Amino acid sequence: MPFISDNFLLSTAAAQRLYRSHAAALPICDFHNHLPARDIASDRRFTNLAEAWLEGDHYKWRAMRANGVPERYCTGDAPPYEKFLAWARTVPQTLRNPLYHWTHLELSRYFGIVELLDEQSAPSIWQRANQFLQSADFSARGILKKFNVTVVGTTDDPADSLEDHLRIRDSGFATRVLPGFRPDNALRLQQPLEFNRWVERLAAVSKIRIRRFSDFLRALESRHDFFHEHGCRLSDHGLERCPVGPCTESEAAKVFDLSHRGKSPSAAAAERFSGFMMLFLGRLDAEKGWTKQLHLGAYRNANSRMLSLLGRDTGFDAMGDFPQVIALAQYLDRLDCKNQLPKMIVYNLNPADNYAFASLIGSFQDGSSAGKIQLGSAWWFLDNKEGIEAQLNALSNCGLLSRFVGMVTDSRSFLSFPRHEYFRRVLCNLLGAEIEFGVLPDDEALISGMIHAACYGNASGLFESFPAASSIPAAKSKRKK
Repeated sequence: MPFISDNFLLSTAAAQRLYRSHAAALPICDFHNHLPARDIASDRRFTNLAEAWLEGDHYKWRAMRANGVPERYCTGDAPPYEKFLAWARTVPQTLRNPLYHWTHLELSRYFGIVELLDEQSAPSIWQRANQFLQSADFSARGILKKFNVTVVGTTDDPADSLEDHLRIRDSGFATRVLPGFRPDNALRLQQPLEFNRWVERLAAVSKIRIRRFSDFLRALESRHDFFHEHGCRLSDHGLERCPVGPCTESEAAKVFDLSHRGKSPSAAAAERFSGFMMLFLGRLDAEKGWTKQLHLGAYRNANSRMLSLLGRDTGFDAMGDFPQVIALAQYLDRLDCKNQLPKMIVYNLNPADNYAFASLIGSFQDGSSAGKIQLGSAWWFLDNKEGIEAQLNALSNCGLLSRFVGMVTDSRSFLSFPRHEYFRRVLCNLLGAEIEFGVLPDDEALISGMIHAACYGNASGLFESFPAASSIPAAKSKRKK
């Protein structure tokens, strides 16, 4: 029997029945990922398995480094087959790491390959997978069709032109590929050189000359309007924690002016500035009916030497241990007090905070819409069987699993869509075991409705419940030009 069997992760008859009858065939709404829109616009064809599988995948790079693989075979200039061999030698060492599950799920679901990957099987697997990749069914768009992906939500900077999204839209491609507004660069004043280069890009794309803080806010609002007109319905922020103690607009202007002149503000001043900006951006999201995503708790760029050599997002981040709850509560409360609290998905990276986040979220459900404030799916270092179960348990015990928006890949790879299957199997296994133990009723109609909602229905509702962009008047800036 192959390792990835029909009953993989499904330990009871009830779990197997629930998965096969109600979860397996559902479409995928992958509303948050880091897939390059240009790859979908150009319908990229992958030359080989290393290109499709290892390019940009810092999960695999971390495992390879831990296995003693030199950097040349991770992010460096080694030939593609040598990089693949380095990964194949690493895979047997990843037992009990989710990478072992993901690797063999992906080989099975994309290429029908059921052998375990190791150094001996690598040459045959390389050859067979590469033959599949030559087919049009394995282009970027072909993969989205193959896995029945109805929505792709990319992650885009406000200064991005969205030209690739326009090309996708105009092509008539069936999968909805929608931009996500990620304004993290607007908060990075403590690196004035990088910040001012980004402000120049923002000015160019918005066609607003940015000389003062009011111009900066107007340019961001203009881009927010532009993203909305092109289908964006979600924003996203990658933060250590919510900033505390927001300052006034006049104080924020002084901090902006300091950085704009090339001087780095203090950490305290930068945090107060970020607090002001997060309220400003929250108001924009609320006005347009967007859902705001907060990814909280990552300690990024822990290795400064490797940051200088390779840059961001190369696998040198960690789980943070930041005080989260009070700062998050104050942020939600400030927005709520002004009736400017948008729909929100809050992703937690430290399992110690699961119940704290889940209980806090319940304090800001206001009855205006079901599941207005969400505990987001287990992500990054928690995107594994244990982490998924822990998130589901905290959410269930403190809120409504039936209103959960479910899984996202949060990935840069087109070979990551089986992570939705992984989540669905874990969910059905959890529910199936509780049915057999008598903790849940053996009522398939009741349970199946929750499975459908958590695996697809609630996520698709993030977009289907909103009116078309053309029917919503763009928010008018109240700022003087």
